[in-house]
Amino acid sequence: MSMQMYNSLSARLISQHESIAFLISGANEERLLKTPAPGKWNVQDNIAHLALYQPIFTDRINKILSTERPSFERYNSDNDPEFETWRKLPVDTLIAHIETNRHEIIKLITCLSETELARIGIHPKYGNLTILKWVEFFILHEAHHLFTIFQLINNVEI
Repeated sequence: MSMQMYNSLSARLISQHESIAFLISGANEERLLKTPAPGKWNVQDNIAHLALYQPIFTDRINKILSTERPSFERYNSDNDPEFETWRKLPVDTLIAHIETNRHEIIKLITCLSETELARIGIHPKYGNLTILKWVEFFILHEAHHLFTIFQLINNVEI
């Protein structure tokens, strides 16, 4: 199977994050900050997590490109000391970070050769993943948080 970016993956990488602004349009600050249950993230926390994770994802891709079969720990924002700062940033600032960092990710991924896209990084749960599969994992992870945001904005218990 070819290691090229397929149309669905490319389209989601390029534009999926743009749905954040639509999902939260019309929501007031109280709605964005409403915690669904003790210890659960609110809308702003989910957006902060997405913003904070993008540079980590870029670093992981660069490590896969420069190191033979590197292993990574599972990323958990709650264990990241920067998360407390990021979760307090205004949503517009977080969305701007996501937009800027997404352009960096797109630039990085779309210029990779098939050989580079086939390079392996080891995830502790999913095992050996090619860069192409890391991109798919990144997009699916983001989609999970977008769905959570959708539920929180629309008062669905999660």
